[in-house]
Amino acid sequence: MNLHPVDITILVVYAIGIFVLAQWVSREKGSHEKNAQDYFLASRALPWWAIGTSLIAANISAEQIVGMSGSGYVMGMAIASYEWMAALTLIVVGKWILPVFLKNGIYTMPEFLEKRYSPGVRTVMAIFWLVLYIFVNLTSILWLGATAVNTITGVDIDIAIIGLGVFALVYALYGGLKAVALTDIVQVSLLVLGGLMITWIALSTVGDGSVIAGFTRLTTELPEKFDMILSEDNPSYRHLPGLAVLLGGMWVMNVSYWGFNQYIIQRGLAAKSVGEAQKGIVLAAFLKLLMPVIIVLPGIAAVILNPGLERPDQAYPSLMAMLPTGILGLVFAALVAAIIASTGSKINSIATIFTMDLYRSMKPDTEQRRLVTVGRIAAVVSIIIAIVMTRPLLGSFDQAFQYIQDFTGFVTPGICVIFLLGLYWERTTATAAMVAALATVAMSAAFYVWLPDYPFMNRVGWTFVAGVVIAVAISMMSPRRETALRVDIKNVDFSTGTGFNVAAFVVVAILAVLYYVWW
Repeated sequence: MNLHPVDITILVVYAIGIFVLAQWVSREKGSHEKNAQDYFLASRALPWWAIGTSLIAANISAEQIVGMSGSGYVMGMAIASYEWMAALTLIVVGKWILPVFLKNGIYTMPEFLEKRYSPGVRTVMAIFWLVLYIFVNLTSILWLGATAVNTITGVDIDIAIIGLGVFALVYALYGGLKAVALTDIVQVSLLVLGGLMITWIALSTVGDGSVIAGFTRLTTELPEKFDMILSEDNPSYRHLPGLAVLLGGMWVMNVSYWGFNQYIIQRGLAAKSVGEAQKGIVLAAFLKLLMPVIIVLPGIAAVILNPGLERPDQAYPSLMAMLPTGILGLVFAALVAAIIASTGSKINSIATIFTMDLYRSMKPDTEQRRLVTVGRIAAVVSIIIAIVMTRPLLGSFDQAFQYIQDFTGFVTPGICVIFLLGLYWERTTATAAMVAALATVAMSAAFYVWLPDYPFMNRVGWTFVAGVVIAVAISMMSPRRETALRVDIKNVDFSTGTGFNVAAFVVVAILAVLYYVWW
């Protein structure tokens, strides 16, 4: 399939417009030069609407749109638990986690670990996150994005990888987080609009012109695709093991991702205030409730419209191939917007961690201007590495979304252990934190090698529990001493306003209804 000139025009207008807008909103007034806080935390002045939309833009990219739609093609609506449980997790993060970081003026997650534990913990975790972000996150976004571009336009995948990576770099390089976050309202608006259009057209096609009839046909002819809690005899049980999506390992995955993941939490760290951050988180939570409608439902519709696809990840691009001229250009621009926004976010977070946690630790007296320059160099190097490694790492995976979950599942239990105990149990020692984190990686690897068919989400849950036990035991064996904490974990105000509380209740109520209906 080739894009019509009208579709190409829409895409070009988007690309030029979003680039110009990013440079304009991140410009400095007068003679002011960007310092580290300007570049990495948007001057700590992000409004709630930018925080909420930027959280979604950083999260929803090719691995969600293409990857999760592909998983919907195979597993059905059950994969939506990642989105719907994330909405609840965001509420928890907004009330119980983010206030601690904002109270202590944290730049990065590794910085918190140094203040809470030791410089060694900071360095180890900073290196780990850099490896994860470059070799798992960036590569997965580029691969799935390039797959979509290849399916829709016929452009060679390798050329698409280079084009997407370079454009995302140029888009975010000058302005840093401010360029990314303040343009994400445009990116997310385009994403939601384009996503709703493809869902509408897919369901209308299934229902011979009626969206309601199309949805009814899906639930009637494919009832197994609407089981939210999978039974053990389901072929996809290994990926979504029953009640673990509500009560087990998914909580560990979600809390780690939304609470302790630099390129996600960085938006909250850049907020004007705790209250502003919490309003942004509420917006993101409601947007997460909407995401399965524009991501998973099209994948299920593709089972009827395009049965027998060679690869599940072709489900969403194959639906795009059915769109009329003009609409295709808009939906394609929405997909590219998601890819660019998420890639730009990760590039900025990689630059932040490298500069603030590694470079500045070695050269603490570095001037602000130099820190910004180092961050930009780190951004360039990271995207070059990701472009080179994308095909070797992901070219053989049928469902890239599960690749991401499987491999991040090796480390998320340890991350949750050291952060949660660091936040809420003052007795936790640096030695206990490091041993527990490394032990959970070793246990996860053992599970993966010796029990390859064991549900990875259950693996995550059990290794988290084991990690907590190890950390508590080592800490209790250490002699009690006067605290040397350089973070305040006691005098944090966890109270929330009426608006936040009402929103939290509404999110819980909606989730209860959804799971009750599709249990």
